[in-house]
Amino acid sequence: MEAQLLNQKGEEIGKVELPEAVFGLKPSSRLLHEVTTAALANRRLGTAHTKTRDEVSGGGRKPWKQKHTGRARHGSIRSPLWRKGGVVFGPRPRSYRQDLPHIKKRLALVQALSARAQDGSLRVVESLALDGAKTKQVAQILKALKAEGRTLLVTDQHDENLVRASRNVPSTKVMMVAHLDAYEVLACRGLIVTKAALEKLNGQLN
Repeated sequence: MEAQLLNQKGEEIGKVELPEAVFGLKPSSRLLHEVTTAALANRRLGTAHTKTRDEVSGGGRKPWKQKHTGRARHGSIRSPLWRKGGVVFGPRPRSYRQDLPHIKKRLALVQALSARAQDGSLRVVESLALDGAKTKQVAQILKALKAEGRTLLVTDQHDENLVRASRNVPSTKVMMVAHLDAYEVLACRGLIVTKAALEKLNGQLN
């Protein structure tokens, strides 16, 4: 497989090879769904907390005596049966983390990259070097590369200028190859990878 190598102006300056082992697999919807679900679950904070009858303030005194009132017996106004009482079986702080085998996450990433290569949303550029942290330059590059909607920029190493310049561009995210996962690849409509990042990606996954 081959892809066009573009410059920052969107002009073709050559060709790059896309290894079949990384960009030529048939995606499995079952595997990608499993990995995506786990990735979203791992982002949940799990900090929701409701108070039980022991934690709600008040209710230490019996509201009325046990017998001879004509009313139902109660021991606390903070019972779950009462308004402003405790909550039964409500959410409590917990972890939603789902651990998956490394080989399964790696295979899902390869299949996600293959899906992006097959649907034509993959762009390979020579570099994404900027003169400074200027949002205007990033916007011009995205326009030249015809990137619409949510776009993911993949680099081989951290570029502070690129990260700062892309913050104000809507639906644009910068990631290094080391932090790339299947969910981020599937969540974007446009995947822009630098040539150096592509070589590093091939070395890690091939």
